[in-house]
Amino acid sequence: MEILEYPFDGCRIIAKKRQIKKELMNCDVNWLKKRIAILGGSTTDDVKQILELFLLDNGIMPEFYESEYNQYYEEAMFPNDELKKFAPDIIYLHTTHKNISVFPALTDSAEKIENMLGEEEAKFTAMWDHLAEEYKCPVIQNNFDYPSYRILGNMEAYDVHGKINYINRLNSFFGKYAAGHDNFYIQDIQYLQSECGMDIWYDPAEWYLYKYAVSLRAIPVLAYDLANIVKAVYGKNKKALVLDLDNTLWGGIVGDDGAENLEMGPESAAGEAFGAFQNYLKELKGTGIILNVDSKNEEENALAGLKHRDCVLSPDDFISIKANWEPKSKNFIDIANELNIMPDSMVFVDDNPAEREIVKRQIAGVRAPDMLCPEKYIEMIDRGGFFEVTSLSEDDMHRNEMYKANARREKIKASFENYDDYLRSLDMTAVIDHFEPVYFQRIAQLTNKSNQFNLTTKRYSSADIEKITDSHDYITMYGKLQDKFGDNGVVSLVVGKRENDTLHIILWLMSCRVLKRKMEFAMMDSLVKKARAAGVRKIVGYYLPTAKNKMVREFYRQQGFSMESCDDTGKSVWSCRLDGQYRAKNDVINVKEAI
Repeated sequence: MEILEYPFDGCRIIAKKRQIKKELMNCDVNWLKKRIAILGGSTTDDVKQILELFLLDNGIMPEFYESEYNQYYEEAMFPNDELKKFAPDIIYLHTTHKNISVFPALTDSAEKIENMLGEEEAKFTAMWDHLAEEYKCPVIQNNFDYPSYRILGNMEAYDVHGKINYINRLNSFFGKYAAGHDNFYIQDIQYLQSECGMDIWYDPAEWYLYKYAVSLRAIPVLAYDLANIVKAVYGKNKKALVLDLDNTLWGGIVGDDGAENLEMGPESAAGEAFGAFQNYLKELKGTGIILNVDSKNEEENALAGLKHRDCVLSPDDFISIKANWEPKSKNFIDIANELNIMPDSMVFVDDNPAEREIVKRQIAGVRAPDMLCPEKYIEMIDRGGFFEVTSLSEDDMHRNEMYKANARREKIKASFENYDDYLRSLDMTAVIDHFEPVYFQRIAQLTNKSNQFNLTTKRYSSADIEKITDSHDYITMYGKLQDKFGDNGVVSLVVGKRENDTLHIILWLMSCRVLKRKMEFAMMDSLVKKARAAGVRKIVGYYLPTAKNKMVREFYRQQGFSMESCDDTGKSVWSCRLDGQYRAKNDVINVKEAI
């Protein structure tokens, strides 16, 4: 919804929150439902209400548990039947500098201050450890903002007695804890405070009247940032950028001005701004974001611009380059098809508002931020929250190389008349094994990102994955696939729940990167082998239709299962007996099993 997109008017959102919620709830969305517990150190009702709007806008329907005022520690640490019954999917600890137990006094010794700091750290560490053990769900913790005054002036930053110094040390400790613990995330409200400005972030009148530690004007900024973390945990991030060229990556029109006259270097202020934007995009690519071009241009001219001596990005930084005179909406769809991802998982970046509007109107769910002027380009993408990072795996950092390898595979495919001969020529090897802790984050990431080849579209955090793996009631498998062009990493997952001699498949998915390579047959062969060894005599599979997973509605029929039922919505149940009905089907992948 446009009113909720950056840069938004927080006061307008607050004034229209009921109307906005009503409109969002009327949207035809396959909602991802999540239970969120807010344990607050100050008044949190408005935080909850505005957070709900931003989550709904991202396809997440929240149910909330809200602690009593300033009871975050007590509700977290002591027996809490109500919270236990609520069974949160995420716990959010909303604390600010108002919740620091005690600050150093000017008369305190350095030793005493060290002890105070240790006690504060121990208090929060005990709470975080207890929550992880008791609720086994992701925890989001605010770090600390600054107070609105400085008794010691600039000395606050470095004197051991300064509140600013003390807060910085606490925040550093919070960061170290987050770096060493999965399923624990810091919301950096110190940054948000600097983004808003001190006077907007905190209003003393609202604190004294209502105990708002974050002002009403700043709550939408806090809630928007928090929603970005939640949606990232549950795979609602975007995956790719589709970029215009002229006056977007560089200043000028390459076809008219010539590549040698484009602005993208240090010789002018505008050129420096475009260069900074390209550097930013290069950094995004390093986190696994896929870069593509969609430009109305002759391909020769587009490539000449990308080969300019001052161009930070080269043609090799892009997976797909569409430089032609086709409608940009058509190119956009073609890029999505080439990448095997959904169009709404890509962000369209173009300086032309007319082009942005056409793409948004013709392709549902696509975000196309307002690119106001070159010096604001980084801000519009970065604060748009499209690519919030909550974990960074080896697969993420090598994603572009994986897609380039896919392009090479497609190129040689044309030289084969027989598709199986082409698959055999890839020399594919799969490793199929139980879920392992080293892959928990990647496994959770896959469950939240894979939409097309996902039969039940269940979403899991890494904490959920850990619980399943530790339970004897489940059979789990991951599959890695590599070939002569490279390693695709973990690309397929299966979770089955055992009930007596029957295994119910509650999750089956595969990454779009390895579609049509028969990895699903290799996984099923291994699952059947493992199920038989565990005494399973029958496997039951489920298909829950969504707008994005139609390609797998016949998956179980292709695996040799029989349909047991299918309702009016298309939801179907399939079964296969293991005493003779199942026949192995993988004949192109060499499988290394550790199961």
